[in-house]
Amino acid sequence: MMGDLLRGLAIEVGEASNGREALQWLRANSLPNIALVDWNMPEMDGLEFLREVRRTPSLRQLPVMMVTTETEMDQMVRALAAGANEYLMKPFTQAMIAEKLQLLGILEEVS
Repeated sequence: MMGDLLRGLAIEVGEASNGREALQWLRANSLPNIALVDWNMPEMDGLEFLREVRRTPSLRQLPVMMVTTETEMDQMVRALAAGANEYLMKPFTQAMIAEKLQLLGILEEVS
């Protein structure tokens, strides 16, 4: 679903089924403009993924948006403290994703 929403914004999408797979992909390819990461992923959750990205010099500058059903303020604070650039709570719409990407300078405003 997330991939379809991003493709609808004319954004090229790469997908991984879990955090470990995503890290392997990032290490083997050029960095994307942003990583959208679900907090609740198998093998390596989004928070662990984010911490590993921030510990890895070659990945450290990658913008990361945490996408989650975690709606409690302390969870949002944990993600931002770990290095998330943005936080998006489910359920969300394509317009909400676009707004966050615009805030990060990744997507131009649509007029």
